[in-house]
Amino acid sequence: MAEFKYEITEKIGVLSESSKGWTKELNKVSWNGAEPKYDIRDWSPDHEKMGKGITLTDEEAEILKGLL
Repeated sequence: MAEFKYEITEKIGVLSESSKGWTKELNKVSWNGAEPKYDIRDWSPDHEKMGKGITLTDEEAEILKGLL
């Protein structure tokens, strides 16, 4: 599997926490050096492991905000 890099550039908030300490978070994340995007996914307590998630551009996040 190809290696990828990520950097959490802004921690926005925690949506929930599991009994094992993983948290579902909304952050701005830069994937492989690209422009940071809004990102919702589960993270291990040390942020070394992650679950599946969704990334949104600023425009997509604005549309989602309106829909909610």
